Amino acid sequence: MDFEIDSTTRTYCDRVSEFLGEHVFPAEKYFHDDPTAGATQWERPAIMAELRREAKARGLWNLFLAHDPRGAALTNLQYAPIAELTGWSPEIAPEAFNCNPPDTGNMELLGLFGTEEQQRQWLEPLLEGDIRSAYCMTEPGTSSSDPANLTTTITDDGDSWRIDGRKWWSTGALSSACELLVVLGVSDPDQPARSRHSIVLVPRETPGVHIERGLSIFGFTHGSHGGHAEIRFDGVRVPKANLLGERGRGQALAQARLGPGRIHHCMRMIGMAERAVELMCRRAAERTAFGKSLAEQGIIQHWIAESRVKIDQLRLFVLRTAWLIDTVGARAARTEISAIKVAAPDAVSWVIDKAIQVHGAGGMTQDHPLAMLWTQARTMRFIDGADEVHRMVLATHELRRHAEVLGAGQ
Repeated sequence: MDFEIDSTTRTYCDRVSEFLGEHVFPAEKYFHDDPTAGATQWERPAIMAELRREAKARGLWNLFLAHDPRGAALTNLQYAPIAELTGWSPEIAPEAFNCNPPDTGNMELLGLFGTEEQQRQWLEPLLEGDIRSAYCMTEPGTSSSDPANLTTTITDDGDSWRIDGRKWWSTGALSSACELLVVLGVSDPDQPARSRHSIVLVPRETPGVHIERGLSIFGFTHGSHGGHAEIRFDGVRVPKANLLGERGRGQALAQARLGPGRIHHCMRMIGMAERAVELMCRRAAERTAFGKSLAEQGIIQHWIAESRVKIDQLRLFVLRTAWLIDTVGARAARTEISAIKVAAPDAVSWVIDKAIQVHGAGGMTQDHPLAMLWTQARTMRFIDGADEVHRMVLATHELRRHAEVLGAGQ
């Protein structure tokens, strides 16, 4: 395994770093929650359009799209350091480069499984950044980590599919730019568990689609990339041609979507932790308590040292997983993906928490990005699968491996 950054990646990293310093960090002040915003609170500040235009003009666009000429055609290993940099400003930078979820996952789904017409209608505008999309999987009132619990139905109704049910945490759906809902539901309830679900493409303005409300995360709404919506589907009908992939293959498609998405989240979280350490060190050097600087306090030094250990361990783990996805595929690397999905939120939340502590009461306010970063890190224990589910995957794999070893020795 060679994790040396190649010249292509280094060039992209330099260009992305420059863009962050010149455009993204100065724009962060425009993204704070505005209590007077009303219905516009789910819309992005106008400066986001400017950032996206500038990033696109500089060729910093669709960088996530591995092995695809419509993006930067980078491998996952090459993309990792770039995604890490975008994590320094996770509410702005990924979107500025058209590398933000859920659009990235939806673009990958459409690229892998979409028909020519579906790609023309939806993928091309998403790649260009002309529209936004949402992914509708999670449901209120049920443990959605287990697909068997999903209740939204996709019914064969003559020349159309009928969708009935309720979804929430549909990121992006509250944005006026959102035109597509990618909906996972039960299409074949009598089939085996892994063959019960399908995915259909639903235009957001289809009759029967009701946006019930927007959800905040620990009180934050500004970082929602178009809000997190609760949506009711009441007799929604779409043409049969709106089925994505094969009927009954919804779970397989969902996993194909989530594999790269999970590692992208982990890449960005490393950047979040790096920014937290930088702010922590700066604050420690500037502030004095009990006759000496915070940087001279033993407990602060311990936090800084432990932060460096956690970040560097996590980075190596993520790079190895990215390399495995490139070499053996996401399915073969699924246990490593689950492992980093557990490790990243745990380590990064710890680092950001200590940075907040060093900043005192100010660390909880909008005067610093730390509260937003902590909120992001904490939500990652749910996004793309709860910690407990990933631990179950890891434990099952480990138990099976040891059972095979013991069996072979008998």
